[in-house]
Order: sequence, then structure tokens, then C-alpha cells
Amino acid sequence: MPATTSDFVTALEVGRPPNVVRLFPNSKALLVSGKVIDRAMNAKGHALALAANGRNHFVIRGVLAAAQRANAAVIIEIAKSEGGQKAYCPVNYWNMARQVDAVCNELGVTVPVAIHADHYGIKGDADIESAKVEIPSMFDAGITSIAIDASHLPDDKNLLANLELTGCIPAWAGLETEVGEIKGAQGLSTVDEALFLIRGLNANDIFPDWIALNNGTTHGIEASDAGIHVELTAQIHEAVKPYGVNGAQHGTSGNSYERLRQIAQQTRTTKANVATALQMISWGLEVNEYGNAKLDANGNFVKVQGEGMSEELWAEMVAFADSKGWKKGDYKSLNLPFENKLLAQPKEIRERMAARVEDFAYKLITEVFNSADTAPLGIAAILKAGSHDLGPKGKRLENPAEWTKDLIPKRALGLSTDKGPAGNFED
Repeated sequence: MPATTSDFVTALEVGRPPNVVRLFPNSKALLVSGKVIDRAMNAKGHALALAANGRNHFVIRGVLAAAQRANAAVIIEIAKSEGGQKAYCPVNYWNMARQVDAVCNELGVTVPVAIHADHYGIKGDADIESAKVEIPSMFDAGITSIAIDASHLPDDKNLLANLELTGCIPAWAGLETEVGEIKGAQGLSTVDEALFLIRGLNANDIFPDWIALNNGTTHGIEASDAGIHVELTAQIHEAVKPYGVNGAQHGTSGNSYERLRQIAQQTRTTKANVATALQMISWGLEVNEYGNAKLDANGNFVKVQGEGMSEELWAEMVAFADSKGWKKGDYKSLNLPFENKLLAQPKEIRERMAARVEDFAYKLITEVFNSADTAPLGIAAILKAGSHDLGPKGKRLENPAEWTKDLIPKRALGLSTDKGPAGNFED
């Protein structure tokens, strides 16, 4: 059942973080910490929050409409590669909250929504220093949750980077950490690696809401439904359970609905990222049950007549991509140069783009992720806390004296150094 009007009003008064209140003082949108979404999934049990990468405006509109229709708490996110300073998408870390807030108010969306900065990549010392400036700017712009992704680094440096950046992140914010880059079957995460990261954070009074793993998936367009290692994921989640950490599942596009249901039922995952599938659906491309865009006999995407964008604009986009020599995986870079042309289409075309996303997202929420009717559970968590700050799920179990910056490199000795192949695995 939906939350009562009085509960929603109270949650609106006490549950919005201070950065959101400052930006949108008169808003009726319930933008909340990522912790609220995680707690809502925990309360329902075996539920995954749809974490939708809002690569364009139509994805944001469609997902928010679907969440309202399903009465589900939801996350709108963008990764650093998609929406950072070198973005290939028009939606970015600094305008995403404004778009979400505006759409929520326009459509009358009353479910809790977190604004998540996904895959905030750290690849070295220079990234750490720039992050100390950039991360506060993102929270100034309405971010309410963040994933620090230093998984590109060796395990000790991954942990040390997370420790270095803690002071830049508000204590009330949702926090995701990552071990193992998302790059398919190579360089799979291990129990020991995950425990090393979580124990080291715990010793320093850092209690992540989620941990992301390399558990067999990749980002982008998949050639098959091969992907998530459910048993490995469950083993790692069980190992970090005493620390109050849940799982974040990346790379869901390309995995069958049945495998995603297994992730919900057999692991401690409460966040499932969906990116490429939503982009393709908004454009009007034909996709299979895994969310993968289908290809014709010539290896080209199949545009469904009368769905998504206009046929004329799709032809223009394909010609643009061809002129750049882009492969199918590069089509994501069409988002930025073509957003204004997409927004300039007739109203009925814009509406069908968002509606196509809504229908796909609604099916994921209600039939696959089991997160329907989690909105009132998120509101209940806010009311129980009486605050926008729900506090950590975990408590300190580790001895800080055993996890000093000097000892961390020594403790990392013996951990697997196989991170899989080199390359670009950021989104």
C-alpha cells in the first residue's frame, strides 16, 4: 500500500538531506540518501532497487514514472565516464538532481528517490587530489549517494584511497565501495579481497551500504546471457554480512531475468544497476529479454518502426556514428551530441520514448527485482530515524591498531593480484 499522506509529508519535512533542502526549498520531491533505498529493500527482503543510469532525459522520466506506478523506492544514477567532467552523456553529476527533482514535481512522484554518483573512479594519486575538490561539488549539486570505485588499483591502494576520501562524503550519504573491476569472467573477486576492503574500512569507522564485485558481468552490450556468478556472489555477501554490507549488482544488461531473480533470492544484493538497456529502449531499438539490443543479418541495430525516436533522427544518428567509425559499443557516445535533437522532437514522440522506458522498468521492478511497494518501507525508515540520517547498519568490529596506513600494505600481501585484462571498464 502507498504511504499515507501524513507520513509522506513528515518524511518530506525530515527526510531530505540538507543539500537537497538548500537546492530545492519548495520541492515536493522526496530525494533521499541512498541509505533509505537500501533499508527499504532490506525491509521487504530479497528485493533489488532499480538503479537506473539516466543517460538521457527520457530514461529519467520513464524510470520515475515506473517507480511511482510500482510504488517502489528507486535510484537514479550516472557514472563518472557517463556524467563526469569528460562525460559522453548530457545528464551529469551536477545536473542530475535538478532533472530528477523537476520531473518528480511535474509528474507528482511521491516515492523515495536517491541521486547516486556511480563508479566515481580513482586510478591514482592525482585522482584522489582532484576528488577532494570534485566530490564536495557534486554533493553541492544534489548528489545523495556515491560509489567510490578504486577497484582499478591493487587492494591496499584501493582501501587507502577509500580511507583518504571519507572526509569528502557526508556521513548521512549512501556509500558504495568496489572490489574487482567489472570486466566479465576474468579477474573475478574473491572472498579474501572483499573482506580485506570491508574489514579495513570497518576498523576506521567506515560502514559502506553496498559492495560491488567483479562477479562475472561486464558493462554495455552483451553477446549472450552469460554473466553473474550467483554462488560466488552469495559466498562473498555471507562473508561480509557481519559488517552490515549489502551487495550492488553491476552489469545487469545481458543477464536473463531468471539469473537476476536468483541474485535477488540467493544473495544479499539490494541495488541493481541498469544502464545500456534503458538507453536502447528509449531510442526505440528492439531488445531481447536480457535487455540486449538485437542485431540484424548485417550486424546493425534494429529500429522498431513507430517506437522510440523518429526514424529520420535514428538514420541521422547512425550516419553520424558511421562517420566516426564507431562500433556498436560506441553508440553510447551519441547521447551527448543528440540530446537536444531528441528533446526537439514532437511531443508524441518524446512521450513514447519515455513510456517505452516506463514499461520496461515497471516489469523489472515488479516481476524481476521484487521491489514493488518498497516506497512506504523507505518512508517508514525515515520516520523511525526522525531524520535524513539513518546512520550505519554496521558497527566497528575490527581493531584500528591493526589497520593503520602503515600496516595495510603488509596485510594485503598474499591477496590475489589477478585483476583480469587491462582496458576501459568504467561504465
